[in-house]
Amino acid sequence: MSLDPVLVMKGQDPMPNTCPPASNGDSKASWEDSKEIHENTGATKKPKSTNLYTCDVEVDMKCHFMKGPVRRARKVEGGIFFPKPENAVTIAVSSRVLFRTEKEQIVFEQQGIEEYLRYQVEHENEPFAPGPAFPFVKALETVNTRLRELYPESEELFDIVLVTYNHAHVGVRLINTINYHNLFIERFCMTGGTSPIGYLKAWHTNLYLSADTEKVQEALAEGIAAATMFMSDKQIEVSETQLRVAFDGDAVLFSDESERIFKAHGLDKFFEHERENENTLLDHGPLKSFLELLGKLQKKFYAKGHRLDCPIRTYLVTARSAASSGIRALKTLRAWGLETDEALFLAGAPKGPMLEKIRPHIYFDDQMFHVEGAAEMGAIAAHVPYGIAQKYPHKKSTNTSK
Repeated sequence: MSLDPVLVMKGQDPMPNTCPPASNGDSKASWEDSKEIHENTGATKKPKSTNLYTCDVEVDMKCHFMKGPVRRARKVEGGIFFPKPENAVTIAVSSRVLFRTEKEQIVFEQQGIEEYLRYQVEHENEPFAPGPAFPFVKALETVNTRLRELYPESEELFDIVLVTYNHAHVGVRLINTINYHNLFIERFCMTGGTSPIGYLKAWHTNLYLSADTEKVQEALAEGIAAATMFMSDKQIEVSETQLRVAFDGDAVLFSDESERIFKAHGLDKFFEHERENENTLLDHGPLKSFLELLGKLQKKFYAKGHRLDCPIRTYLVTARSAASSGIRALKTLRAWGLETDEALFLAGAPKGPMLEKIRPHIYFDDQMFHVEGAAEMGAIAAHVPYGIAQKYPHKKSTNTSK
């Protein structure tokens, strides 16, 4: 099986009265790109806290599409609400993973930028269909709604920034699409072909999702949690009332220290190393800060008596063995003051079947082998191109420490 951001997602019906999905001009990514592009990955710095701009002014904006729905008004007492940057959780999402944009990508690659821009303007009243990050973004908005019900004046909310290499001419179509789907995305970053990484830091981004593996690596090197997303052949239904986020352990939540032992010396030496160091904390990985932010928001629901029906649920899904190497991972999370709602220690068993049961809005793993396995089951998975596994890909015939 192979996945590619420009492939149509099988099993997902096209939207009525739309052209096939398009592209924002992001550079092409594929499984092969991700497998070949990584040589060395530097240490990942902790991303900074980020900004949320939430404009809840009541609006009456009609959709530009003949048969599209009217965007519902966002209303709050007092009008415009400006949270402080340090209190918000900013998620930067490429237009190419938020929406299906493969037809326009072909126009761009085969006919060039001018024809691409002309095509986008001519079709600006035709909305893009949802892409792989769409369910995740919708779930973030659901959590925001619950938070505002419990904490009307709270500044701790998710904010979504649409990040695209596109020229500003394409902005009209993107805005029309956002309104069509009733998304609440007010902040755009349209770079006109230049790298968005500097802007991500200016937005105080906490998580960056893109179809461009090189840019994801650049973000990770700058200390920004980031992952590459792909179109899959199928996608299972996910919860509409609860955000579910699943994490791999080593080289995702934790550093790749233990994975390096496994790659260099094998499984027995890995188990020995973990037993000898079970009371030594693992260093943090590139997604630790994002779990930390999710936990902070969860505690706001717990404080109001909503632990059992919290709209955020987190999972650790690791190929580590529980008795042989799991204790160090759990002690590290506890020492950090973090927890996951569920922890699955699979001892090298395939992750796909478990993820099919969890049905996460996003699952983060540093090994393409596991991302592809999850996608085969219809689970939404994202690749974190970080750590030693990028130089030594996982083979189906071997066990893994992770």
